[in-house]
Amino acid sequence: MRMWNVDPKLMCRKHLLGEHVEMHMFAGTLAKGISIKGYVDGGLVEVENIRRRHDELAAEMEARGFKHASPLREDCPLFCEGHVDSEANMIELARRCPECAEIIRKSGRSLPS
Repeated sequence: MRMWNVDPKLMCRKHLLGEHVEMHMFAGTLAKGISIKGYVDGGLVEVENIRRRHDELAAEMEARGFKHASPLREDCPLFCEGHVDSEANMIELARRCPECAEIIRKSGRSLPS
C-alpha cells in the first residue's frame, strides 16, 4: 500500500483507482487499531492526509466519468504524521508505468532521463 500523493490528473486509470482503494485500506486498518508504523516510517503514507487524498482521488474519478460510491469511513483515527515525497513518487510512478509516464510528459512536467 502507498499514498503516491501525485496530482491525480497525472495518473493512469489503474493507478488512480488503485490508490483510491489503498486509502480505504489504510483507513480500515487504522480503524481496526492495527499499526501502519512501517508504512509511515517508510514514507508511504501521511496518515493525517488520508481523507484529503481520498477526496482528491474521488474528485478525479468523477471528473473522468467514473462512479464514486465509497465514502471514506468516519472512524479512521488520524493520530500520527508522516511524510510522502510527491516528486520522488512521481518519478517512481513514471518509471513503473508507461501510461502514467506519458500522461506526466504531456502535462509538461519534466522527468529525469
